[in-house]
Amino acid sequence: MSLPVTLRWALSCMLGLLSGPLHAQPTDTKPQQWAKAVAAFARQDSLTPPPPNSIVFTGSSTILAWRTLATDFPGRPVLNRGFGGSQTPDVNFFFDQLILKYRPRQVVLYEGDNDLVYGQTPDQVYAAFQEFARRLRRELPDTRLLFLAIKPSPSRWQKWPQMQETNRRIRRYCARHRRQQYVDVATPLLGPNGKPRPELFRADSLHMTRPGYELWTKIVEPYLVK
Repeated sequence: MSLPVTLRWALSCMLGLLSGPLHAQPTDTKPQQWAKAVAAFARQDSLTPPPPNSIVFTGSSTILAWRTLATDFPGRPVLNRGFGGSQTPDVNFFFDQLILKYRPRQVVLYEGDNDLVYGQTPDQVYAAFQEFARRLRRELPDTRLLFLAIKPSPSRWQKWPQMQETNRRIRRYCARHRRQQYVDVATPLLGPNGKPRPELFRADSLHMTRPGYELWTKIVEPYLVK
């Protein structure tokens, strides 16, 4: 018997909380589909209170899969709030639960990858990022923002030109605003032939291997606030 679409999504989110899937397949932006995943963060907070003045990493499966954040950045109060398959508007929708409640010293954001693959244009991704950045400045003016560049991957190589265009726009935006930075974690994933380095990606040709995250750790660490 086929389950209703809404029930399938709910079950998918619930299973995601238990097994930590890296990727979902939304066809458009429907933030409510992530309600259970976000609610699970609140339950986790009640069991293990998050550190004060934390550094919140949030975004899609690239963040969710970074399960070694605490050991990669020892001594830093990092908090992983990634939820796989999400897009930038999803983070905007759950801004209060993902960002505002923690009043973090810094937010590290990775989004845009799924947005472009599921049909958004660079203009739309850039606009959604601006919405996030503006709200952060307005509601948490002392909180720093670090945007991780949209990464190339073998399975999404056809979208790389759009990713580059989106990255350029966000980089220029961050350069014009205090406390907001862009870090290029994308170019180092390319080899001498200009293509993604195979050893940095899993068998799905999308998500990164441990060496990929080790590379990112070295790049990101200098940008994290003390």
